[in-house]
Amino acid sequence: MSTEGGKKAIVAALAANVGIAVTKFVAFLLTHSSSMLAESVHSLADSGNQLLLLLGGRKARRPADESHPFGYGRDRYLYAFLVSIVLFSLGGLFALYEAWHKWQDPHPITSWHWVPVVVLVVAFAMEGTSLRTAVRESRSARGRQSWWRFIRTTKSPELPVVLLEDSGALVGLVLALGGVGMTLATGDGRWDAVGTAGIGLLLIAIAVVLATETASLLLGESAAPDQVAAIREALVGPGVPSVIHLRTMHLGPEELLVAAKIEVDAREDAAQIADAIDGAERRVRAVVPIARLIYLEPDLRS
Repeated sequence: MSTEGGKKAIVAALAANVGIAVTKFVAFLLTHSSSMLAESVHSLADSGNQLLLLLGGRKARRPADESHPFGYGRDRYLYAFLVSIVLFSLGGLFALYEAWHKWQDPHPITSWHWVPVVVLVVAFAMEGTSLRTAVRESRSARGRQSWWRFIRTTKSPELPVVLLEDSGALVGLVLALGGVGMTLATGDGRWDAVGTAGIGLLLIAIAVVLATETASLLLGESAAPDQVAAIREALVGPGVPSVIHLRTMHLGPEELLVAAKIEVDAREDAAQIADAIDGAERRVRAVVPIARLIYLEPDLRS
């Protein structure tokens, strides 16, 4: 995934969510629907999340310095993890609280009956447009993988976050429309509470998935299996008969650390071994360009 593609998807989602959040909140003020309030907070949380992703991408571009010699690439993972916390607390927990409050004090929608339905339908169209942008930007990076596997294995956090948020937003709108529709049909405000609770549980589930995946990236994940195999094969060449062991770790989505112990010939001198190491590094960078930092230790195979 290109960084530019991820940024385009984030900006599209941000534009949609800001407009949707304002519209939903106006609808809540007119109707006092808890589903509309939960959905407006949901969109507000999503807007904040997109701002966090943009901020993380900006901070990740800072050059390496003495205190962070490997750079700031993991800032993108950190801010994606903060997104999961915002979704869980501001989105999910608030919606559950509002559902409980509405269940305790149910009241029908007595005015502006058509407003929430129109707002939800328009929001569905806007969220669908945002999701379509994220899907289009994800296709080249996804390849032949399923969408779920892409979300689980990609090292770039932005597009999976937007994909999950937009997909969750569409499902949340359906739940809100169901709650509002049943409230209008029956006059029982508890249906509104049920729709709000469904939105809260949905947001918490998405937050848990995001937290799990971004926490794994923060801890440091290895390169993809095909990249590891390509690196191992590229290391072997003139002066390097075999690889004794190999370790890789992502310092950021587009930056990979490679550390390996390679076999050298005991009969070669220091200059020949240095040439062999330089050649191995060039071969690795040719097959895996994101291998920015490569540390090779020459050794004799026992």
